[in-house]
Amino acid sequence: MIKKEIEFMSVSFLISQAKSVQKVIDENSAEIEILDQKIGDGDHIFNIQRGLKLVVELEDAIKDLPLAKALNMIAMKVLSGIGGSSGALFGTFFMTMAKSSDLDKDVDFNKACEMIISGIKAMKERGKADVGEKTMMDVLLPVSEKLNELKNESEFKTGLNEVIKIAEERMLSTKDMLATKGRASFLGERAKGHIDPGARSSQLIIDTICKSVINN
Repeated sequence: MIKKEIEFMSVSFLISQAKSVQKVIDENSAEIEILDQKIGDGDHIFNIQRGLKLVVELEDAIKDLPLAKALNMIAMKVLSGIGGSSGALFGTFFMTMAKSSDLDKDVDFNKACEMIISGIKAMKERGKADVGEKTMMDVLLPVSEKLNELKNESEFKTGLNEVIKIAEERMLSTKDMLATKGRASFLGERAKGHIDPGARSSQLIIDTICKSVINN
């Protein structure tokens, strides 16, 4: 039986996780910036930091809203406030989650997994990227697959530790990949030897949120 006191998806959960992720991303910003300077446009870290700042600043506006409305407000803020592909992808993620049914009820672990899985699927369709192309999807899609296995499990904390491990392994795997998307695709073999910055930031986000739920 899943403990009722564990929070999986609510407005307060979104705000608290955004703050935690913001702290971790800021702590690792220098590393991510260097990764992006080597194979990307150099603006990934700034876009992620700006997006997190915008979400955190929404706290007063969304804290008393229904979950669906809060997710839509986050989506709109991210879409309009972040440059590059990150804004479109993460905006799509939140917008898709907002379309989930029964968000006026308590969201259990199963429902939260379904929301995240649908959000990642929409990101894949929007970005037209798949596993093996040296993007954040190399982390997000395997994580989505694992969540699909876990969503009906009552003893989910062990599974979330596996999610953390998968995210790290898949992030590291991008180091030896050729890039087929974005600026890195023009580098050919020169893109090898460098971890994808989007994969690294995605791994840090997943690591932070999973550990928060595990330790709750």
